Amino acid sequence: MQVVLPEKTSLVALRLDPQMTDDEYFEFCMANPDVRFERSAQGEISIVPPASPESDYDCVEAVRQLANWARRDGRGKAFGMSIEFILPTDAAFSPDASWVSNERLKKLTKQQLRKFPRLTPEFVIEVMSPTDRLKTAQEKMQEWLRGGVELAWLIHPDEKTVYIYRAGQDAPEKREGITSLAGQGPIDGFELDLAEIWAGL
Repeated sequence: MQVVLPEKTSLVALRLDPQMTDDEYFEFCMANPDVRFERSAQGEISIVPPASPESDYDCVEAVRQLANWARRDGRGKAFGMSIEFILPTDAAFSPDASWVSNERLKKLTKQQLRKFPRLTPEFVIEVMSPTDRLKTAQEKMQEWLRGGVELAWLIHPDEKTVYIYRAGQDAPEKREGITSLAGQGPIDGFELDLAEIWAGL
């Protein structure tokens, strides 16, 4: 199935009934290679708009630092914003940066690694763009936790603020005016230098 987009800039969401299987959803996305999709736990499919230069720069910086640390650390792999994970809740999300332990990756077959894996990353980073709404971004972070993510950071560059989400905690920790952020739990030893992200382009 191919999608013809309406000529408008507001958020577009699709609801297909019955909900697609994982394989059908993958084929749907492959049939529309010029469009990025995400799926909510309720089966609503959203079209993810492309990033602006500033937002993409911030995301790439987060991925770069995480990937460099992951290679040195050796316990897992870092991923960028193109991957899509299917969570136990049936939500299918693409974080801006993520980390998955080698232990979890080894449970997947080569064929599973070539599609959207049913896999929960231990750690994710989401970087807000100027057009993102905080409430919507925070709801997505809670969905990550419901899907089994242990630690998640929501970075708000314009406000120089980070919201830290931890499994088992009802509310995130809000950190303002910091220039670095140390990892915990699954990414103990990682430290994100926020100076480059705060500076932007």
